Order: sequence, then C-alpha cells, then structure tokens
Amino acid sequence: MTQDDAPDADFSRRSGAAAIGARLRRLSERIDRDASRLYRETGEIFEQRWYGVVRLLAEQEAQSVGDLAAALGVSHASVSQIRDGLARAGLIAWETDTRNARLRRLRLTPEGRALAARLTPLWNALNAAAVELNAEAKDALAAIDRLEQAVARVSLYDRVRANLG
Repeated sequence: MTQDDAPDADFSRRSGAAAIGARLRRLSERIDRDASRLYRETGEIFEQRWYGVVRLLAEQEAQSVGDLAAALGVSHASVSQIRDGLARAGLIAWETDTRNARLRRLRLTPEGRALAARLTPLWNALNAAAVELNAEAKDALAAIDRLEQAVARVSLYDRVRANLG
C-alpha cells in the first residue's frame, strides 16, 4: 500500500477542502515530474514549465511577456522567469517593439523552433494522455473550470476575510 492508497496517512487528503491548494500543487508536481522524465528520455533539455510559452511562440510568432501572461492566465513575473530560462537555453530571443520602445517581443530562435518541432510528437502524446485522464476522472476539467470561476467571483483572500469577521 502506498501513501496515496492510505487516506489516514495522507494529511492533505484528510484535511478535505481546506487543503485544496496543496492537493492541486501535489497533482501538478506529479504531472510535471512525469513529463520531465519523458523529456529526459528524449535526450532533450526542456522544462515542463516552458511548454505554454514555447507552444504559443511556435504558433503566434513574437509576443510580449504581458501577452503571453494573459494568454496563459499566469503572472507577468512567472513568464519573465520562464523567459530567462529559455534565453539561457538559447531557445528564445527578443526584439524591441517598433511602436513602443519599452516593450520587447519574444520569439523562438531557430534552435527553439527546431526543438518545438522535435517535441511535437511527445506533446501530442502528452495531450492524448491528458484527455484519457480527464475522461477517467469524469471531466475533472469541468470541476477545475468551476473552481476557477468561483475564485474569480470571490477570491480566497476575500472569503477568508469574510470568515474572520
């Protein structure tokens, strides 16, 4: 019996809804760990957290950090960290926007484009596995959508403040 099979030994599971953030992080870490293992097996240097930025840049050419953050629904700071890692790996470069000199547009380098092309079959397999998992979990994405909508309506912060009185 593993720790996952023993609900009494699993503090997060035992904590119920109070541990929703911990449970989501744990699930995300597990998925990322498996994806990282698959990347290592291909011999490619690629971090799972780079996926969304690389896929968007492969599809849409040059994008600003703000545009990427908005499309991915994450913070500007998060995309900036990803940008820095991709730049160190030689997978992206940037140019100054012609209309706004303060704005930089990121783009994949030829090496970044070649890597995206090589990883596309793995990404397709990862996406197929995600569809299988979602079906097996009886549409977990619908529940996640509802959770995101509930947090968008009233943040966790505001809910806690209201409960504190």
